[in-house]
Amino acid sequence: MTSGIPTAAVAGFGTGLSLIVAIGAQNAFVLRQGARRHAVLAVVSICAASDAVLIALGVAGVGGVVTAWPAALTAVGLAGGGFLVCYGVLAARRVLRPAQGEGLTARGPAAGSVRAAVLTCLAMTWLNPHVYLDTVLLLGSLASSQGGLRWAFGLGAVLASVVWFTALGYGARLLSGLLARPGAWRALDGLVAVTMITMGGLLLARA
Repeated sequence: MTSGIPTAAVAGFGTGLSLIVAIGAQNAFVLRQGARRHAVLAVVSICAASDAVLIALGVAGVGGVVTAWPAALTAVGLAGGGFLVCYGVLAARRVLRPAQGEGLTARGPAAGSVRAAVLTCLAMTWLNPHVYLDTVLLLGSLASSQGGLRWAFGLGAVLASVVWFTALGYGARLLSGLLARPGAWRALDGLVAVTMITMGGLLLARA
């Protein structure tokens, strides 16, 4: 069984990465924070730690609890959908009415407080029912198919989350030259607005 641990971990890493790489509300938020270089460590830590907790719950086999409470997922979907739509509208407003001197270097009051970034990140993560479906249910069920190697599989998935969010949050700094121009920053906010409103609308429609 020991020889199968690396294989299970690699499988978990690949599966976890495939589930989180696609652009979504959480990734768009991390990208924006990373590009602005604001509260990046806090945001990346929250995303990775939250995934670790949810993946551990899934590997431990508590997915049945989630499916047993469909009303809870509906409530989360309504709250999360409304939150994402509101955040998207604010991003769209920044596109249409950019703040004076808006750009990557405008990191003062326009960047907001660390507390606001943390609360927003927590809402993005825990008010999205897809997070529970992907981590607790899907990854949990795939991990169970690994038998005694399920925790190695789960560890690989956790590592994928850590690597991805770290790369996204800190890698966004590579865009600093491009996003120093207000027009490019408005384009990023436009992407955030479309992503948030679309995801929020889908959550509300499916709730």
